[in-house]
Amino acid sequence: MEPGYNPRTVEEVFKDFKGRRAGLIKALTTDVEDFYQQCDPEKENLCLYGFPSEQWEVNLPAEEVPPELPEPALGINFARNGMQEKDWLSLVAVHSDAWLLSVAFYFGARFGYDKADRKRLFNMINDLPTVFEVVTGVAKKQQKEKTSVSNHSSNKSKSNSKATPETQVKLSKLQPKDEEEVFDDGDEEEEEEDEDEEEHGDTLCGACGEHYAADEFWICCDICEKWFHGKCVKITPARAEHIKQYKCPSCSNNKRART
Repeated sequence: MEPGYNPRTVEEVFKDFKGRRAGLIKALTTDVEDFYQQCDPEKENLCLYGFPSEQWEVNLPAEEVPPELPEPALGINFARNGMQEKDWLSLVAVHSDAWLLSVAFYFGARFGYDKADRKRLFNMINDLPTVFEVVTGVAKKQQKEKTSVSNHSSNKSKSNSKATPETQVKLSKLQPKDEEEVFDDGDEEEEEEDEDEEEHGDTLCGACGEHYAADEFWICCDICEKWFHGKCVKITPARAEHIKQYKCPSCSNNKRART
């Protein structure tokens, strides 16, 4: 144990939290064989402690009551042989997370943190994966998903700015040439992917009257601004690549009639 260590500011308490968390993660991952051996079910109630120095220790609980700091879960060693190792480690990890939070907010209460400080401390803590998430591998999976969602969200935010199908055409390859120059090829590809996935709500095809389908090519007339299924107006994605300004059959016929 490390008696007499009293962080006071939010930053100091967070540093304390990170150190203890690192020690616990070390015990449950890189030092897991040593940790497993120390948790002998034949011994008395044992606890897993994490220290601000990023070290860990399996020991008996403090004798004084109440203890200087909140105590970790008692008797983690008793369940060791009655469970699969990964399940036992996951259980210890969950209790370790609960202990870390209790220690951090014990300091917060002791030094009179107000609502804003408590919220700031929690947000700092919450930005880190939990011990359980690290031990079970969930943290890596969540990071991959977060990266994927982040990329998708940034793309969707671009497409969300085009609230209606009429404005979406400005960011597609069907736009006028001066608009095309604003985006590079990479951006155009991202926008096309977004438009394939984005729902058009109640927009109907100007030819067949059916709703937009995500797996079908969709094109907008630059004159009347109506949307059409590519198959209905006999326009393929490959052909659309070379169209700078698309005119639907109706608008094309009207122009010929005027001339």
